[in-house]
Amino acid sequence: MFSQIERCFANPADLTACRQLLSNGSKSFHAASFFLPKSVRQPASALYAFCRIADDAIDDCPDDQAVALAQLYARLDRIYAGTPDPHPVDRAFAGAVKRFHMPRELPEALLEGFAWDADGRTYETLSGVLDYSARVAAAVGAMMTALMGVREPNVLARACDLGSAMQLTNICRDVGEDARNGRIYLPLEWLRDAGIDPDAFLAEPRFTPALGDMVKRVLDFAEALYERAETGIAKLPVGCRPGIYAARLLYAEIGNEVARNGYDSVSQRAVVPAARKMALLSQALAATPFPGRDCAAEPLEENRFLIDAAASAPGLPGCDANGRSGLGQKVVWVLDLFETLEERDRLAMADQRAGL
Repeated sequence: MFSQIERCFANPADLTACRQLLSNGSKSFHAASFFLPKSVRQPASALYAFCRIADDAIDDCPDDQAVALAQLYARLDRIYAGTPDPHPVDRAFAGAVKRFHMPRELPEALLEGFAWDADGRTYETLSGVLDYSARVAAAVGAMMTALMGVREPNVLARACDLGSAMQLTNICRDVGEDARNGRIYLPLEWLRDAGIDPDAFLAEPRFTPALGDMVKRVLDFAEALYERAETGIAKLPVGCRPGIYAARLLYAEIGNEVARNGYDSVSQRAVVPAARKMALLSQALAATPFPGRDCAAEPLEENRFLIDAAASAPGLPGCDANGRSGLGQKVVWVLDLFETLEERDRLAMADQRAGL
């Protein structure tokens, strides 16, 4: 059964369709999402599904991405007008937008990032890379925090730190794959300083110790952002902390795998083994950060527009604002987790019966 908060923002069948998209998408986010309380997990599925179909719409139209982007902006117009397209993802996301007062600037930032990709932008400096990361990743962090009813600027800043760290990790993991697709996301001035010509690298991507040093440099910056993000995780509603901490650990481990590979992400792609993922999920349950650490560090300037937009939106009660004690919240969360795992098993069995 779906809770009252879920019924009030989306149809259960639409939410199931969104959840199915999530199960076929990011394995790390999918695993971490099982640790979110139902009141956040379902709107988060709608959010992720919209991000996924937007990304797919651009990828599926390589010869005319401008048209695909115009269509996405039009879909977003209809979502915010309360008249979404007759598609389960659009309907569910429209319900989440209305229920959680999602500032339009946040999904628009995501679409702007897709537009930058369509334009083939490159980035001279780390600040430029962070500008891009703000749009395609930090914006998602800000949206997730909004779904939790949080509008406190310092906590939003740490959520954006986490999104930016994840994107930097993805960039470091995909250096070779991106280059073979004609893309470079590393700072171009860093490449030149290391004696690597960007055009020559695109023509013949290969690993060198100088490139490895650059990947390490980006991952070190990402790690600093992961550590800052932990102080914000500790300020989230109690039931939300394990899921977000799990995502933090799983994504950071991708960077650790890149490091174990000698920072060579050209000739190989870092993959976190399933056993290691399970260990990290257990760690997220056992060692979730709790309040006590200061999360008031200055935000990345590149993320400030997202923080301002999210902080100015009308607030909502947090996902744990139900009058229960801290222990009561944890008990409810554990019971909800069992139900979630049962839901996962039902989806897996349905996939098997469908031959997926």
